[in-house]
Amino acid sequence: MSEIQAIPGRPRGRLPFAPEGWPFIIPTLLLLIVSAALCWWVVSALVGLLLAFMVNFFRDPERLTPEGEGLYICPADGKVIRADADESGAHVDIFMNVFNVHVNRAPMSGRITHMQYFPGKFINASFEHAGEENERNRFEMETEEDENIAFTQIAGLVARRIISYSVVGDQVKAGQRIGMIRFGSRVNCEIPAGYKLCVKPGDKVVAGKTIIARKAGA
Repeated sequence: MSEIQAIPGRPRGRLPFAPEGWPFIIPTLLLLIVSAALCWWVVSALVGLLLAFMVNFFRDPERLTPEGEGLYICPADGKVIRADADESGAHVDIFMNVFNVHVNRAPMSGRITHMQYFPGKFINASFEHAGEENERNRFEMETEEDENIAFTQIAGLVARRIISYSVVGDQVKAGQRIGMIRFGSRVNCEIPAGYKLCVKPGDKVVAGKTIIARKAGA
């Protein structure tokens, strides 16, 4: 069943993993131990590969976020599949495959003013129309520089749950963890007019580190 799961103020553990991963990692680890103890080597090998995938998928490393005015920081790890701008503003869409870190981060400091969940389909998140048809969760923020920005978590072909760590009214800092999407997805960014894009389609970007747009004159 697909849904958005809200976990406001999600605590971070000591290890560099998203806590949402433990219900997947621990049973897989126990299965690996049991299969190895019973000398089920083929099963152990397959379970070992699954465990490696789980550990890689749910990793949540610390990131050093660039500081400064007028910086729109990347909210997701992945590949830029759209980057364009006109007089009304700019759009940057980031596709996250199953090997990317899936914890999403706030692109700027400010207050979350609105969140809206849309049920929908689960077509491949790399398709352009996925942003309008797939299950998604849209954040709107008023930044510390009195601008309005938005970004949307979009479920993909394999993803079946969008998780939020934030609620409306929260004050967040640029680079702060705000949620994750499980198993392959996409994040679309809406950037105000007056910003110059720093990325192009095909670029690999890193959440909380890559500057995807910079305000003119900043």
